[in-house]
Amino acid sequence: MVWCGPVMRDPDSRAGAKLIRLPRWLTSEHPFPWLFPASAMLIVFGLYPVLYSLWLSMFKRNPATRIETFRPSWNWSKVFADDRVIDAVSVTLTYTLIALTIQLVLGLAIALLLDSDRKGFGLLRSLMILPLVVPPAVTGMMFLLMYDGSFGVISHMLYGLGLLSPSTPILAGGTSALWGVIIADVWQWTPFMVLIMLAGLRALPKDPFEAAAIDGATDMQAFFRLTLPMMSKIIALAVLIRGIDLFRIYDYIKVMTDSGPGTATETLTAYAGTIYFKNADFPYASTVALFTLILVVIIANLFIKIFKVRF
Repeated sequence: MVWCGPVMRDPDSRAGAKLIRLPRWLTSEHPFPWLFPASAMLIVFGLYPVLYSLWLSMFKRNPATRIETFRPSWNWSKVFADDRVIDAVSVTLTYTLIALTIQLVLGLAIALLLDSDRKGFGLLRSLMILPLVVPPAVTGMMFLLMYDGSFGVISHMLYGLGLLSPSTPILAGGTSALWGVIIADVWQWTPFMVLIMLAGLRALPKDPFEAAAIDGATDMQAFFRLTLPMMSKIIALAVLIRGIDLFRIYDYIKVMTDSGPGTATETLTAYAGTIYFKNADFPYASTVALFTLILVVIIANLFIKIFKVRF
């Protein structure tokens, strides 16, 4: 190896001892040393699992004998003929659209309320991140206890308001169970939308709003004609990020309902987990997971194309 570039003194050597020369690629502006750690993590934790799942999807597994035979089209033809996959796609899209709409509206509304420099608002903005540090599985367990028909605080509140009957617990019905999971997701991830919207609001120029106020524009007119148009790129980016995350929901479903009652709350990722852990059909589970990935990529690219999202 050729040694050149800056030199370093060996700390273990005595005065006047030899100097250590570092290689040129480590001391120059070459990007490889700085990109290598991130690239290695991306390959190990991102690319390798996808390639391994693709390899597994080419086999047909017999759960009884645990014998796998190479049949590349078997699992993919099974996916498109599986009624549970179709139902899971419907549940996933419903869950994503409802949760995303609620989080977007609440996030923007709360961000507008917190967009102030008055005393105490900085502390309120800091407190918004607290739900984000709670693991999703812990959040699911917390709401599972609050939904309990015997001692759950949310259930008893709904009983008192006459909105729910003790004979039909929240997580016992198909529609109510899905809404119960959505509420847990909204509680935890609305602060994420608030932070993104708040960052966008704080970055907006003040001059257009001052000119609108001089012209006599109301707050509602300024919001719909100035704030929303200027925030469109931020809103689209936030919707894209949260939409991708919501599409692969698993933690809340597994902890709170385990895809029940029946398959009323079974999403694609939850179905893939059921196939993997309960049926031990690893190739088919990998195929369902890859099918989910393909749907996410297609929908995300269509969204980017339609709304012209730029990174």
